[in-house]
Amino acid sequence: MKGPNKSLRAVVLGLGYFFLYAPILSLMVFSFNDSPLVTSWSGFSLRWYSALFQDSALLSAAWLSFKIAVFTATAAVVIGTWAGYVLGRMGRFRGFTLYLGMLSAPLVIPEVVLGISLLLMFVEMRTLFGWPADNGVFTIWVGHVTLCVAYVAVVLQARIRDLDRSLEEAALDLGATPLTVFFRITLPMIAPALMAAWLLAFTLSLDDVVIASFLSGPGSTTLPMEVFSRVRLGLKPEVNALATIFILAVGVCVIIMNRLQQRREEESK
Repeated sequence: MKGPNKSLRAVVLGLGYFFLYAPILSLMVFSFNDSPLVTSWSGFSLRWYSALFQDSALLSAAWLSFKIAVFTATAAVVIGTWAGYVLGRMGRFRGFTLYLGMLSAPLVIPEVVLGISLLLMFVEMRTLFGWPADNGVFTIWVGHVTLCVAYVAVVLQARIRDLDRSLEEAALDLGATPLTVFFRITLPMIAPALMAAWLLAFTLSLDDVVIASFLSGPGSTTLPMEVFSRVRLGLKPEVNALATIFILAVGVCVIIMNRLQQRREEESK
């Protein structure tokens, strides 16, 4: 029975991987297509990569999305780490239910509702204080941080709850302050989760189109917004080229981080 079961597992696993990665591989293959039609192969060519580097609007949108995603992921990890630490270590305190509900709200609220709420908040702030003067990069960043903090807190909460507290308790017994224990003991132990949370927040920010559509202004068009606007008129193959570059760059970063994590685990043993 082991043979058939093993073959069945291999088939199911292969179908699952095919379902997940066949569209990505198709996109990467057709980025080297000579034809302007994204569904018809006519020969190998790098013409769309050349066209991509001449498309200033697409490159500008990609660079803006990349910057917003980096700043969003960094801010979300800083805020979400403290939020996750409170959830994982402080137990049920007075107002815990309200705190948990407010923190988890972006996970369950539709992005359309979240985008409208943030837009109305900025409009009211502009009326009362005259700030921010216009919607743009800052308002998009605030919206993305609001969305990503909840995801980061969930990831960090799970990791913090699984930590062995003996090292932290030993440091406290030796006279270290709670803040020193957090930065010298806890933070290094949750470093892999921090990297995972950062990448998750980066991806969510880079991929978002709904919140950015509500909070953007003149000169602050993100990559998803630019691609979405072009889809209505017919998608051009240089978008495939840009997506391929992003996929390869993210893949290389993930491989490097995994290798660093494995090396750290081997050294700790």
